[in-house]
Amino acid sequence: MKQWYVVQTQPSSEDRAVGHLLRQGYDIYLPRYAKKRRHARRIDTVAAPLFPGYLFIRLDLDRIPWRSVDGTRGVIRLVRRGDRPAPLPEGVVERLRDCEDESGLHTPASLMVLAPGTRLRIVGGAFDDHVGVFERMSADSRVVLMLSLLGRTVQVSLPRSAVDAA
Repeated sequence: MKQWYVVQTQPSSEDRAVGHLLRQGYDIYLPRYAKKRRHARRIDTVAAPLFPGYLFIRLDLDRIPWRSVDGTRGVIRLVRRGDRPAPLPEGVVERLRDCEDESGLHTPASLMVLAPGTRLRIVGGAFDDHVGVFERMSADSRVVLMLSLLGRTVQVSLPRSAVDAA
């Protein structure tokens, strides 16, 4: 049965490892996020690994010679418990994939852990830069905030992409 495992890569060699593992026919997942970087007085956005130095591989240890993964360029080793690779709990990779946007990247909003009482800043729209308190997630996956406006507390429902950590 195929399960997801963690591969430790050489420093800054995630892309190299992915390329070589894909050529060998393995099922690979390298989660990325949209990282803003400054370079030569410009700010641009690049796709950076969400977990630098690590990626995920789906294997059936009983059918695939998994030790060949350790010998792949860009790879240090499969993360093990004892002498066998340690499988990830069921659903971890699927939940990570569910949090990606349409371009396949994680956004800061998708990485936030929302707990009641968390202060969130609204980005864009009519309430741009206002800070509210997280109340709950609505049935249609929108963020419900309590916002103080004109001396009153108002409940506001926004898409998750419209909020950021305060």
